[in-house]
Amino acid sequence: MAGETEWLEPDELATWMSLAALMFKLPGVLDYQLQRDSGLTHFEYLVLAGLSESPGRSRRMSDLAGFANGSLSRLSHVVKRLEQRGFVDRRPAEDDGRITVATITDSGYEVLVAAAPGHVTTVREYVIAGLTPEQLAQLKVIADQILSRVDPGKPC
Repeated sequence: MAGETEWLEPDELATWMSLAALMFKLPGVLDYQLQRDSGLTHFEYLVLAGLSESPGRSRRMSDLAGFANGSLSRLSHVVKRLEQRGFVDRRPAEDDGRITVATITDSGYEVLVAAAPGHVTTVREYVIAGLTPEQLAQLKVIADQILSRVDPGKPC
């Protein structure tokens, strides 16, 4: 049996409750804007962005899952939907046929380029604009510290 629970102090609980609310509400705001304006979910946007920023606009599926902060299974389902919409192509890697590589199509790139201004405006409105440069730097450090504990293998 584990030791006695160390309950959160009032200031710790207040901080946790604010962070928990943020983790639930911000994804909804980002998804809503992207779906309304571009017909993409935030995860689909991240997948397309990850491909567009890669050499040859291609990435191994396992690398893309890490970039988009999703499981390989979730990524596979999303890439299948993006492929059906003509935004992504999949093929075996040239050096190892067991590995699948995803590539953003010209059509997918056009959708991403059209979606980017609205997404950036939303991120700026709900996250960046409300913070001073010092707070923004602190948020980066804090987010990286938490992420390193949640996902130790992911570089920050």
